[in-house]
Amino acid sequence: MTYRPVIGITMGDAAGVGPEIIMKSLARREVYEACRPLVIGDARRLRDAGRITGVDLTVRAIANPAEAHFSFGEIDCIDLGLIPADLPYGKLSAVAGNAAFQYIARTVELTSAGELDAICTAPLNKEALHAGGHIFPGHTEILAHLTGIPEVSMMLVAPKLRVIHVTTHIGLLDAINRIEPGLVQRTIERAHDTLVRAGITQPRIGVCGINPHAGENGLFGYGEEEKKIIPAVDLLKARGWDVEGPLPADTLFYRAGRGDFDVVVAMYHDQGHGPVKVMGLEAGVNVTVGLPVIRTSVDHGTAFDIAGRGIADEGSMLEALKQAQDLATRRAALAA
Repeated sequence: MTYRPVIGITMGDAAGVGPEIIMKSLARREVYEACRPLVIGDARRLRDAGRITGVDLTVRAIANPAEAHFSFGEIDCIDLGLIPADLPYGKLSAVAGNAAFQYIARTVELTSAGELDAICTAPLNKEALHAGGHIFPGHTEILAHLTGIPEVSMMLVAPKLRVIHVTTHIGLLDAINRIEPGLVQRTIERAHDTLVRAGITQPRIGVCGINPHAGENGLFGYGEEEKKIIPAVDLLKARGWDVEGPLPADTLFYRAGRGDFDVVVAMYHDQGHGPVKVMGLEAGVNVTVGLPVIRTSVDHGTAFDIAGRGIADEGSMLEALKQAQDLATRRAALAA
């Protein structure tokens, strides 16, 4: 029998669409056939989201995973009880921002205790997070901080494209300054390790340049490709890894989309995010690479403009749960 991993689902910002897409996703029987979902959030908010979306499921407020039934038709929720009944949807809230952080912190505690196999996160709002007193750029940095990991990477997964980022939530000039051969090497290594664990024994890795045409032998830029990227690529190729680059991003993403590469290494946020969102925003998934636990997330925000209306699409959440289940099952098989 295939192992059904326990996946902790953080509710995200309660003023956004997180509660709605969770309720819609857990109304699918196939989710429970593949994994054992456990929501960390607010039971009352989930019930209200069920009312809004027309999802008729029982929400059970519990204190710890041992109390969970993991039974289709009822949702197990470790209830932190942080959201007041009258919290409006679609409005920035420091209360919701603090709660979103607390859901993640509780989930990390459960993971550290060995009670969860993976984490799947609903979206939070960075401004609300800051208003709630937690100054982090996003989930990736919070999880790295709470798990004591000094460096992690963001990998975006769309139906025909995977992209890992050397830098993410910093300005473009800061990103270029931060890129150096060691960071590029470690990012590629994290991508390679993740794909091998996912069953791709010899990953094909394409590495973006920084400048247009990847600098075109010094024609553009100030030799960034030669100084910051090529030493890392040469070192990993010497190991026998299938690494190609630096390549012009415009043609590299086209080639990756047609299947020439298993993953693209993007140098900065928009270089990688743009192509992924064009190719698969509704089914895109964010995977944090380098943590001691598997973490996946939807690849969209809190969508305050439609929150509370019951129309949010759950496709990305379903795909994030599937990715978490697949990676957790493979990790369990490798450990057996």
